[in-house]
Amino acid sequence: MLSPDNRLRRREDFASAVRRGRRAGRPLLVVHLRTSGVTDPHESGEIDPSTRAGFVVSKAVGGAVVRTRVKRRLRHLIRDRLSGLPEGSLVVVRALPGAGDAGYDDLARDLDAALLRLSGGEAR
Repeated sequence: MLSPDNRLRRREDFASAVRRGRRAGRPLLVVHLRTSGVTDPHESGEIDPSTRAGFVVSKAVGGAVVRTRVKRRLRHLIRDRLSGLPEGSLVVVRALPGAGDAGYDDLARDLDAALLRLSGGEAR
């Protein structure tokens, strides 16, 4: 389970990662990553040192059961990868319609490729 300290919950945090962060698209998902100068808008300008992740899984992915399964898989996958990201990063993972039919290994492959690309790697 992803720790509550590592979850994005506020609309402002999601918007910040999506609008001001870098993006890497894959066939099953899109990952948005915002790294430098991340501050918590609800605190007095302090930099939040914890890396936080959030997920967007729309109805285009499938019904409620399918969406919940995709979110659960993505939470499990990102939990093991947060330590490899810069401190204070904001990550938003948006599942695309094909993610509902994808297996765990397919989601892992696309997530790893997107994070590698965002961290400066060449996985295209």
